[in-house]
Amino acid sequence: MINAMINVMEGMRLALAEAELAGAGGDVPVGAVVLDATGTVVGRGHNQREALGDPTAHAEVVAIRAAAATLGEWRLVGCTLVVTLEPCVMCAGAVVLSRVDRLVFGAYDAKAGAVGSLWDLVRDRRINHRPEVVAGVLEAECAAVLTSWFEERR
Repeated sequence: MINAMINVMEGMRLALAEAELAGAGGDVPVGAVVLDATGTVVGRGHNQREALGDPTAHAEVVAIRAAAATLGEWRLVGCTLVVTLEPCVMCAGAVVLSRVDRLVFGAYDAKAGAVGSLWDLVRDRRINHRPEVVAGVLEAECAAVLTSWFEERR
């Protein structure tokens, strides 16, 4: 478990770097990475809704698509998705459908979170695939990136 946590912490720092790219591009600063079973990054993503004009271009979806392309497989069995913000309903659904084994997120999203805040889609017993969830990793740092970005726009 210690090696997995080292990979998760490093993964979250990479996700935070992705979030900074999103913010610099004018989008809400959320970043994500997908790690394979060895801790190797197989997908990266950040919010690109504004840049692409695509409402589905959330960090998680972008990273999951990149991982699937890298692995040549839509089933991301053995993989961990690391994201700076608790996934929304759409992204939680993508986590379930992509068969990610573990979901790690930083900050909770009280307005749209679907992994415990408003809903808990990924752990719903009616769902056929339920990944392990690790919440609150580098939570303060992840929340600070979002808070700072929104404060600059007010």
